[in-house]
Amino acid sequence: MQSILKIENLKKYYGTKNNITKAIDNISFSVNEGEFVGIMGASGSGKTTLLNCISTIDTVTAGKIMINGNDITEIKDRDIASFRRNNLGFVFQDFNLLDTLTIAENISLSLIINKKNENKIDEMVNEIAKRLGIEGILDKFPYEVSGGQKQRCACARALINNPKLILADEPTGALDSKSSRMLLETMDEINKKLNATILMVTHDAFSASFCQRILFLKDGNIFTEILKGSKTRKEFFNEILDILTLLGGDVQDVK
Repeated sequence: MQSILKIENLKKYYGTKNNITKAIDNISFSVNEGEFVGIMGASGSGKTTLLNCISTIDTVTAGKIMINGNDITEIKDRDIASFRRNNLGFVFQDFNLLDTLTIAENISLSLIINKKNENKIDEMVNEIAKRLGIEGILDKFPYEVSGGQKQRCACARALINNPKLILADEPTGALDSKSSRMLLETMDEINKKLNATILMVTHDAFSASFCQRILFLKDGNIFTEILKGSKTRKEFFNEILDILTLLGGDVQDVK
């Protein structure tokens, strides 16, 4: 199976020589095509720093981050934005939809920035909207549609460029339990039906139970890793809670 993301001996240190904080301390792992992987850990464990490095928002101290065979730590600053647009998709906590644009325009924004052919843009938007069941609301504005439809629009926007990797940072953090479940079911659907590769950072055991594999971070290191395998989501959820208790992390935040 093809490795979409490969992290090798990654280090991210902050501070000066006499006062160094090791946010990420020599982490190595990989994510294969079509996987839905979760990253968990208590506050300060390094999970957000790790995602920021993978998303090219932050630079690394040492090590390699390979995305589809490209070492992003060696990409020149002037080429980073283009690489991000062409290879990465993002799912945000609050959707980040623009109320002045229609659903179709929100979905197609990155294609317009990339100067895709106008006819091709319409074709791509209609195709992804159909796959996510929102083809009937493309002419509406975000304030005219439901929360679930907004979530599907946000997922369509993340998928439109056919990214190698979708990154989600606490995507359910600002949502109520019903909206959280709808978003997670949509992410699960695009993972299984569209073979999207997803890496999600979360502190929430319910959200993590939708993943196929979870890496737990502690003090900038990988503490342990668990696989869902043939377990039910409830069984996996309970296993996640056991690890979080062992870590002494944010168990009280679990919904």
